[in-house]
Amino acid sequence: MKRSLRPIDHEERLSLVDHLDELRSRLIICGAVLVVAFGFCFWQNHELLHIVNKPLTEQTRKKVSKGEGTVGQAVTAQRGVIKTAEDTREALQLLAAPGSGVSSKARAGLTPLIGSLKADIAKLPRKAPAENPAVLGVGEAFTTTLMVTLYFALIISLPVILYELAGFVLPALKPNERRATAPLLMAVPALFVVGVLFGYFVVLPAAVRFFVNFNANEFNVIVQASQFYSFAATILLAMGAVFQVPVIILGATRMELVTVRQLRKNRRYAILACASVAAFLPGDAITLLLETVPLYLLYEASILLAAILGRSRPSSGSADGTRGEGSPVGDPAPPDDEKAEPTVQQIIDHVDDELS
Repeated sequence: MKRSLRPIDHEERLSLVDHLDELRSRLIICGAVLVVAFGFCFWQNHELLHIVNKPLTEQTRKKVSKGEGTVGQAVTAQRGVIKTAEDTREALQLLAAPGSGVSSKARAGLTPLIGSLKADIAKLPRKAPAENPAVLGVGEAFTTTLMVTLYFALIISLPVILYELAGFVLPALKPNERRATAPLLMAVPALFVVGVLFGYFVVLPAAVRFFVNFNANEFNVIVQASQFYSFAATILLAMGAVFQVPVIILGATRMELVTVRQLRKNRRYAILACASVAAFLPGDAITLLLETVPLYLLYEASILLAAILGRSRPSSGSADGTRGEGSPVGDPAPPDDEKAEPTVQQIIDHVDDELS
């Protein structure tokens, strides 16, 4: 268990049983953190459901204020019934008042009727129907709450899970490779959280607005809870994954798969790719622009970071800063022809000077 709290040194040699024991310890820690986060989220499940329901609730209230859709018509009828009942009660009170011209016997009969009407008015619902997602099954409210709780528990416990995963994988890398990889792994959870927040405040409201209003006059739109929460989780997780673009680009430049010059040269293709990703996400033209700009800014930030890290990376050579005997750091590097490995034909014919 002690090994799971810190990464194993690269020079340590472990047997297969030790590796399995370390993996088991790390999985136990991840499971324990996930269980604690799940318990906390289930305790606060009402707040979590309120957070997820907020984009749908705001959109429903906008439709209600305009009297559009099934919900808007139902609320209009609901408000009409309440207003009619209130007006009737006020009229009965005027008739029951002394000097109204109504006989005392009739006024005495109106008094209990007014009290009964007032109690009935107090029982009328004021909340808009279908403001929150609907459940269709007996246990769907419980299972849906568990699903939302699990989503939030995964998001909360993600930093610990990534730390344990990195602690298991990093010892396989050399020290220089570990120094290059560790910052990227640390940026993954931060970018994921930023992507989730961007999805919640920008993408999810636009998606809800688009789908709820699409052909609303042709359909009786009833939002089912399980489908809505799965839809919201898909959008948030997708945006968290999309915001990993800087990590992918920096990793590609560190592995020398692409260069900063190539990334700068292909900016127009990057703009097209960002616009294509944003086009697949639901929303209007303004939302498309709001989604494209942050994605392209991530691409530009990745280029800037790759250029900075490329300049700060030490040049290849020996640890004392020389490239060979008598070659200081400032001397030009030897040509590629001098460093090339001998070919198979050279080995066979013994034409290479170092092989003769």
